[in-house]
Amino acid sequence: MNLRKQLLTENDCYRSGRSLRPKGVMVHSTGANNPNLCRYVAPNDGLLGQPSLRHWNQPGTGACVHAFIGKLADGSIAAYQTLPWTMRGWHAASGDKGSANDTHISFEICEDNLGDEGYFQAVYRQAVELTAYLCKEFDLDPLADGVVICHSEGHSRGIASNHADVMHWFPKFGKTMDTFRADVARELEGDEQVTQEQFDQLMDNWLKRQAQQSASSWATPILKQAAAAGLTDGTRPQAFATRQEVAAMVLASKS
Repeated sequence: MNLRKQLLTENDCYRSGRSLRPKGVMVHSTGANNPNLCRYVAPNDGLLGQPSLRHWNQPGTGACVHAFIGKLADGSIAAYQTLPWTMRGWHAASGDKGSANDTHISFEICEDNLGDEGYFQAVYRQAVELTAYLCKEFDLDPLADGVVICHSEGHSRGIASNHADVMHWFPKFGKTMDTFRADVARELEGDEQVTQEQFDQLMDNWLKRQAQQSASSWATPILKQAAAAGLTDGTRPQAFATRQEVAAMVLASKS
């Protein structure tokens, strides 16, 4: 994941400074044919490019999400964090059951003309990785009901305004929010880290199994000769020899 940070500190949402206890992640897309991050994120950090005059890092914008995914000036794909994850965003408006602003971290995927599969696959992958990162960071289950949703699903649940994103775009390339949630879950499964203690135990078990292996057929007569010469006791033929054992065998061969 190519995640960078450029907080929109001049946005009225940021300045309001309300806190958020994340209970989920809401996926949005911008609804405009402009895949460039500099349309929304400013100032230019040397990677974004010249900001649009309508960028979101200024008062009067009326909306703010926690991150954007789109193109850098060189055409590569990145995600930019634009609000602290635990700050309440302005992204969902509200429905008859409340507002996802109070519960969900949000990000926008910058839309293109909705016809470029290469661009879609790149931003989709970035969105999966970002959502998995957030789920791990805040101990969220992406497969649990209502945790990872898009704007249109939020509207169906009564916690967002009536927008179509992202279901006007994802199905064009064979994706749904169900496949998105499943991909996030798979990303989390593949992100499990082995601790040093676990690694040590795994290695110890492997070494023990290796030491119990019989000698290869070609090595059996050689080991017998070495044992007769006092170079080895003939045990653990498939185990590793330490430097001290090698040193002892070399000296024994010269005596």
